[in-house]
Amino acid sequence: MTIVFKKNICQTVSLSLEKEWLEANGIGGYASSTIIGANTRRYHGLLMAATKPPLGRMLMLSKLEEALFVDGREYPLSTNIYPNTIFPEGYKHLVQFQSDPFPVWEYSVEGMLIKKTVFMVYGQNTTVIMYQIHRENEMLPPPVLSIRFMIAFRDYHSLTHENPCLNTGYTNLRNGVCLTPYKELSSLYVFFNATSIDSNCFWYKNMKYPKEIERGMEAYEDHFSPFAINFSPIQNDTIYYVVASTENYDFIDINELYEKETGRRNALNNNIQKNQIIPSLVFSETGNESTGNSGMLNCLLSTSDTFIVKRGNCRKSIIAGYHWFADWGRDTMISLPGLTLVQGKYDTAKEILLTYAGHVNKGMIPNRFPDYGELPEYNTVDASLWYIHAVYKYYLYSKDILTIQNKLYPVLHEIVSYYRKGARYNIHMESDGLIYAGEEGIQLTWMDAKVGDWVVTPRMGKAVEVNALWHNALRIISFFAEIMDLENDYREYSALSAQAGNSFNELFWFEEGGYLYDYVDGGMKNSSIRPNQIFAISLPFVLLPFRKQQAVFEIVKKHLLTPYGLRSLSPADKDYIGVYRGNVYDRDKAYHQGTVWAWLIGPYLDAFFKIYGNNIHTQRMAVELLQPLCNHLYDAGIGSVSEIFDGDYPHTPRGCISQAWSVGELLRTIFENLAK
Repeated sequence: MTIVFKKNICQTVSLSLEKEWLEANGIGGYASSTIIGANTRRYHGLLMAATKPPLGRMLMLSKLEEALFVDGREYPLSTNIYPNTIFPEGYKHLVQFQSDPFPVWEYSVEGMLIKKTVFMVYGQNTTVIMYQIHRENEMLPPPVLSIRFMIAFRDYHSLTHENPCLNTGYTNLRNGVCLTPYKELSSLYVFFNATSIDSNCFWYKNMKYPKEIERGMEAYEDHFSPFAINFSPIQNDTIYYVVASTENYDFIDINELYEKETGRRNALNNNIQKNQIIPSLVFSETGNESTGNSGMLNCLLSTSDTFIVKRGNCRKSIIAGYHWFADWGRDTMISLPGLTLVQGKYDTAKEILLTYAGHVNKGMIPNRFPDYGELPEYNTVDASLWYIHAVYKYYLYSKDILTIQNKLYPVLHEIVSYYRKGARYNIHMESDGLIYAGEEGIQLTWMDAKVGDWVVTPRMGKAVEVNALWHNALRIISFFAEIMDLENDYREYSALSAQAGNSFNELFWFEEGGYLYDYVDGGMKNSSIRPNQIFAISLPFVLLPFRKQQAVFEIVKKHLLTPYGLRSLSPADKDYIGVYRGNVYDRDKAYHQGTVWAWLIGPYLDAFFKIYGNNIHTQRMAVELLQPLCNHLYDAGIGSVSEIFDGDYPHTPRGCISQAWSVGELLRTIFENLAK
């Protein structure tokens, strides 16, 4: 799908600065900025290299300062934000931005059309920038395209300031240069087919990042410029290029790189079309006119590929979100069905499940893998239970019982065994068959915001979604035991699941409110209205009788439903915070206290269809409900779905511009509920 922004959007700074593009390379690296090329975050840049795939991200090439010279007159193409000013103002010449199959810009200057294309080479820390200039009157003197490089060489969370220790020199190569500003960091190889090189070097000072100001973070950065290059176009539409890479290419065939990546992306879409039923109902009546009937769905399918990454030289994993998340266990397991299974990518799903199987420790999968290769963190109670759910979904789609039997069932058995007898952080099964979890100062559920030693939503005790997942896990492992003729396991797990189901209904039902307690710790029963109770309906094995299903669903709909997902807390609650903004403390305080989470639209619609049936009427209602999220593909992260939104109207998108479980759950619910 091609998302297109015309001149009216591109040249309106207040609009164009809110629209961000992102290219990923399949190993955790990326290139990203706004559609006018003005970096508004510390996480923007043309080459964010994953030096320890999929992590160890380093910003190497921040941006290119581009200008066209015609008869000695300069026409800027790039745009930067500095204190109290925007300079240069290249956006004034930008007439179109489009996203298919890569980000493409079109500038108009004095009867000339300048086309710029950016893409990354899959599996490498390599960004390709291509330029083509078309002159309406070739009799006029040819222009000169000047491109000046801005480098950073820093961790992606940090900022650079003028530094006398930086090595300002570079080494000439046959087809480019090599930069090594710091001996301890990787070199940057820059290749180009320029006419000349300008070796003048200097610092650009105080570039301003408005999004960092919004986040209460340091927001000004200096960039070193080691040189500039010049192209002197003579023939129309000749390709001029810049390739920035951690790889030392002996030879660059720019057409081959372009065609290979274009072919890879086309093959992804063709395989999906061939193997899966594309839901015809979706967007057929309400889709944006520039995308066609199913364009938004195709866009989501393309975006889903950006989250699938290689973990080192081993198997695949899933990046939780761009720009700053790593691969998180919980996010991976929740997003796996939508990012892989519904698209027929069974081998990818299996690789991911096996990746995490190799990191199971004392019955727990990692909560996250740290940025620089440290030991995985295991502070999560629900990720391992979501793992069991993901294995079940894998079987339902692939019917691959051999992998379950030989490699995955022992992992499921280990998880359940440790949860029964006791795992980290006081995670254990109590005599009623339910899971208790928690220690002071530790955040274990998905509502995991923590500032210093303050856990914002501790939820210590028996959490409602954890025990819905536990019941689900017991039913799943008993299901596998039965089909593998493990009679003793089948009887044992069936009895445990029955006990857990009965205890769940007795403990969590809040009769006066007509919904489920959020968590219970001894005699303390928390009656906050949160979305966690929806999982008692949405998971494959429903816990509640029909009357209670309806009651829970209507409470969630009344208090938590928004056009972009479910609020994390009812606005009627005294602790509700409707806007997610400010410094780290303020944002984390609001993270699960009213902020809307897009991924929860999946469980919500699962519950909706279970209660009201799947027919043409309910499908049309679901399509109408999903339309705002699909229209959101034109905002924030172009072609993707944001991590979170404000609880209060107008529900401004916040957090990561592209979130795996937001995209994954939207895709999953479309394919599973609207393709029938």
